[in-house]
Amino acid sequence: MPHLYATSDLHVTHNGNAPLIDEIRPDSPEDWLLVAGDVAERIEAITTTLDTLKQRFAEVVWVPGNHELWTVPRDGNDLRGEARYRHLVQRCRELGVRTPEDEYLVWPHAGRPLTIAPLFLLYDYSWRTPQAEDVSLAEALGQAREANVVCTDEFYLHPDPHPTRQDWCAHRLKVSEQRLDAIPAGHGTVLLSHWPLHRHPTAPLRWPEFALWCGTTRTEDWHLRYRAEVAVFGHLHIPRTTWADGVRFEEVSLGYPREWRKRARGPIPLRRIL
Repeated sequence: MPHLYATSDLHVTHNGNAPLIDEIRPDSPEDWLLVAGDVAERIEAITTTLDTLKQRFAEVVWVPGNHELWTVPRDGNDLRGEARYRHLVQRCRELGVRTPEDEYLVWPHAGRPLTIAPLFLLYDYSWRTPQAEDVSLAEALGQAREANVVCTDEFYLHPDPHPTRQDWCAHRLKVSEQRLDAIPAGHGTVLLSHWPLHRHPTAPLRWPEFALWCGTTRTEDWHLRYRAEVAVFGHLHIPRTTWADGVRFEEVSLGYPREWRKRARGPIPLRRIL
């Protein structure tokens, strides 16, 4: 029986993570792999890694994380925002890697057909601390800065041609809802995203202000609305299994070496989902 595996936040350019790619291998050539973003910041590192994984697995499905969308000087590529995302989609298609812009695959090895839905959604700063609930975005960001919490996205993740990241998020939500609504009613889903769809996985964040950059309230019911068997995501670097409304949530990130070296279980670059 083929298996469905997942990984995320490989950050292959960080010293210590690249050798772990060798451990991401299937049990059989029929196994599939979900990659929930943050492979790297540089386009060549992203595509080289995905090419390696595609040579091992029958199908590889990728969604972008915030790091893939960064425009950084050391990349040697000045594409920004939507143009950068579209370029990555094209490079993935050349490798045979599935993206949020491609036809959804269906996993047939379960009690019901499961449509695998890769989602690129971003965030809209709507996940607030109690102190920031009823204040302006500028004040909420100011509170985060006072707590010494500022996501690097504020410097490198450009929303072009959208006016703001919130606008880009709203556009992606609309596009994704249209595609999810078209999934046959008899299908369950595997919802794959970089940012968590539900707020509960952010509860253990060391700095709760960071939730601003982690998701949107507009997806809080998607695991029910779209009949999710499991929701797979990364971004938080808190790998674990949680549940909400009877639905399983899998945070599958590897994370930075300074993080996984502190864990008794060490690095876990691959998780079996189904």
